[in-house]
Amino acid sequence: MDNTKLIIFSAPSGAGKTTIVRHLLANNPELAFSVSATTRERRSYEVDGKDYYFLSKEEFEEKIKNNEFAEYEQVYQGTYYGTLKSEIERLRKEGKNLIFDVDVEGGLKIKKLYQQDALAIFVKVSSVEVLKERLNNRNTETEAKRAERIAKAVKELMYEKLFDVVIENDNLEEALTKAQKLYNDFKNNTL
Repeated sequence: MDNTKLIIFSAPSGAGKTTIVRHLLANNPELAFSVSATTRERRSYEVDGKDYYFLSKEEFEEKIKNNEFAEYEQVYQGTYYGTLKSEIERLRKEGKNLIFDVDVEGGLKIKKLYQQDALAIFVKVSSVEVLKERLNNRNTETEAKRAERIAKAVKELMYEKLFDVVIENDNLEEALTKAQKLYNDFKNNTL
């Protein structure tokens, strides 16, 4: 457990962190995905317990009261996201390195909690216009939700300097190669 590494990916919506995380998981069998909990609606292709633990607002707030989260945020009005301590400890006991796909503020909280065992990576694109285009192309949300995500993304870009490393994801192949090298260096203690 003491040798396990935590790799944290945070980014504004649309920057491509989930694509990078999925690539690393597919190519590194010793990596385990830390499944976050959320109160947002499940998308048609998502699986409870695999993509997220989907909780009601009441269930989530009960877990907050019981101090069951390593981090949590009310990311959008009425929508919580968080990382259960039990999920982290379960995977660490299995001797797995963990990979996180979390909100910017949540990523910084995990880094603070696990310090040298964690690498916090911020994923960004070259402009807010690129983010807008990607969110529009997703077509998974209402126009109002997309506007809310864009406003939040602009704010989140100010957190970039607080992360250990930044990956610019305008070219996916380059971003994937950089992410793999960072992970290799970190797990081998050569970063």
